[in-house]
Amino acid sequence: MTAPDPKDLAEYAADADAWFLANVNSDPGFMLPLTFMEVGTDRQFDFLREWQARVHAAGYLGAAWPKEYGGRGLHPDFQAAATAAMRKHNGPIMLNAIGLNWTGPLLLDIGTEDHKQRYLKRILSAEDIWCQGFSEPEHGSDLGNAQTRAVRDGEAYIVNGSKIWTTLGHYADYMILLCRTDPASTRKYDGLSFILTPMKIPGVTTTPIRKLTGEHGFTQTFFADARVPADGLMGKEGEGWKVAMRTLEYERGARGGQAGGYVQTPTNAWAVLDLARRMQRGGKPALDDPDIRSQMVDFILEIQSLELCRQRIAVPALNTDHPAGLPLSSKLMTTEFVRRINEFAITLTGGQGAYYAGDPNAVDYGFWTRAYLNAFSATIGGGTTQIQHNIVGEHVLGLPKG
Repeated sequence: MTAPDPKDLAEYAADADAWFLANVNSDPGFMLPLTFMEVGTDRQFDFLREWQARVHAAGYLGAAWPKEYGGRGLHPDFQAAATAAMRKHNGPIMLNAIGLNWTGPLLLDIGTEDHKQRYLKRILSAEDIWCQGFSEPEHGSDLGNAQTRAVRDGEAYIVNGSKIWTTLGHYADYMILLCRTDPASTRKYDGLSFILTPMKIPGVTTTPIRKLTGEHGFTQTFFADARVPADGLMGKEGEGWKVAMRTLEYERGARGGQAGGYVQTPTNAWAVLDLARRMQRGGKPALDDPDIRSQMVDFILEIQSLELCRQRIAVPALNTDHPAGLPLSSKLMTTEFVRRINEFAITLTGGQGAYYAGDPNAVDYGFWTRAYLNAFSATIGGGTTQIQHNIVGEHVLGLPKG
């Protein structure tokens, strides 16, 4: 795709800026989730679903997706401009994270025409919410050992088993399901298949999981002789591992094509700096402490480094030594940074950091404690921090397994 006309791009960016200025509602009268993994009430869900639909209808979500699938067919720079305006005006998160960032790009790349026509537009409009069925209760990060069974029966698969940490599972219309279709395979990775699975059919039930934060962003999903249409198979039967690994590349940011927007509130180092000015240490602003000031400078430098790395990923000439290095390590670096800076913010609040959201004694309505506790979800989802270290070591640095 050729570079966009600068005048057209500038006009689109100005329109997006004006639209988000006029339409963002950051305080609807109840607590908004910081990430898509903590949508725990119907009020939150309904508000965010309606918000995503409005952003898409205005032309600021999925701008780079083809017109025939609900997008606008524009250069990706247009979507980047819209997302920047969304961030500038502190817009609420996009709800349909699995659909917008993983399922949608996957369908655009390897889905059938029927899949694209059936699902993509409704992903953008939030008419269909998607969840992910990868992890299982007994197998943790050993994704290749998935035991949920799918047996072919005519035009359907009979599915039995369970999946855990299915974010938004109790609201979802569809799941991207990794299941075992050939239990006799000698290599555990060869017997898996990847199926686009409807959630609101007989035999599929969900149980919300109450998190440390008090809300129910995650669920466990159970399959009991559920008849899943076989036309949801992605790729060939037995090729599920390959499709799942491609999906994880989208989740980890190593492959592009996402619809735009953001699914977790961007980390704002300047807000932490403001907190350091407001909090007191010995009757003086915490920022007057040389150690606090030094740590704050390090965080500001680190967040700028992460942003420059994000920009560098898009320039092939700057990625010749280790082409996959930055994309594969970005998930690790970013999620750990968010955890550490929120932990630092809690230390600034002193004893008040023990109060949680809703307590009148909490600093900033408990924002920092809530942000810190929720940060752990991202260090686990998409592969734990420990798994990410292994991936970078083996696939970037070429270190041997073990």
